[in-house]
Amino acid sequence: MRTSTPGADATPPYLRIAAEIQDRIASGELRTGDRVPSARQITKEWGVAIATATKVLATLRQEGTVRVVPGVGTVVDAPHAAPQREKPPDTELTEQLVVRAGMAIADAEGLAGLSMRRIATDLGVPTMSLYRYVGSKDRLVLLMADEAFGEAEFPDPPPTGWRARLEVLARLQWAMYHRHPWVVTASWVSNPVPTRKLLRHTEWAVRSLDDLGLDPDAVLYAHVSLYSYVRGIAVNLEVESAARREGAPIEPWDAKESELEHLLQSGQFPTLASLNERNDFQFEIDTLFEFGLQRLLDGFAAFVEPYH
Repeated sequence: MRTSTPGADATPPYLRIAAEIQDRIASGELRTGDRVPSARQITKEWGVAIATATKVLATLRQEGTVRVVPGVGTVVDAPHAAPQREKPPDTELTEQLVVRAGMAIADAEGLAGLSMRRIATDLGVPTMSLYRYVGSKDRLVLLMADEAFGEAEFPDPPPTGWRARLEVLARLQWAMYHRHPWVVTASWVSNPVPTRKLLRHTEWAVRSLDDLGLDPDAVLYAHVSLYSYVRGIAVNLEVESAARREGAPIEPWDAKESELEHLLQSGQFPTLASLNERNDFQFEIDTLFEFGLQRLLDGFAAFVEPYH
C-alpha cells in the first residue's frame, strides 16, 4: 500500500492517483485495451477510501483516458474509426449490399437508427430502389439478423459428444451478439421466422441431440432453451449499447462499491456483507455467460442420462 506525508501535496488524492495512472499509460506500462486498477485495487495500492477510488476512475473516464468495456472492465482507451457506410463506386446495388449497410447502421446506432431513407442516403441511391431488393423494413431486419447468424463458422468435423457440440453453438452465438447486440430485438422464440442461415444453428443443435434417444419434443425444447439462454444474457449487451448511444453513464460494479458498502453496513444484508468481505468480486459478463452455460448443460446431462 502506498502512503504519503500529510500536507506534502495539496493536490486532491484522487487527482494525484489519476495522474499516476496516466503516467503508467504514457510510459507504456499500461497499453491500449489493458485493464486499469479497479476501485478496490486502488484502495489497496494507495490506501484511500472507496469513494476516492471511484472518483479516480470517474476522472479518467471524463478525460477520455479510459473507457468501460462490457464484460471486461475499465480499460485504456483508444480512438475508434467510424464504420464506413458508403457505397463503393460503380458497385451494383444488391440485397447483400443493402443488408450489410443496414447492419453497419444498427451496429453503430441500434435498430432505432435504422430506416430505409438512412440506408439509401448512405448508399447514395433513391430510397424506393431499396424495396426491390429487401421488400420492407421488417423483412430487412430479418435478413440482417439472418446474416449475423450466418457469420458463424462451425467446425468441420464437429467435436465429439453432444455437450461439446452445444458449447460450440452457444459460444458462436454469444460472439455474434457481442458483434451485433441489436439482434436480440430482431426476433424472439414465440414468433419465429425460419431463415436459411439461422436454421443452420437449429440443425447443428438438433443433430447434436437427435441420436440420444430423446422424444422429438425434448430435442426441440432443449435447442430452444439453449438459444433462449444465450439470447437472455445477451440482452444486457444491447441494454448497455443503447445506454452508451444515449450518453448515459455506465460504470463497472466496482465503481458502485461506495454505495454498496453503505447499504451493507446497515446490517440488513448480513450474508451478502459477509460474502463481500471474503471476496473481491469482479463481475464480468463473459464469466456469467460461461457459468450459466455450464450449469444449463449440467442439467441437460442429468436429463439425458437415463437414455444411455
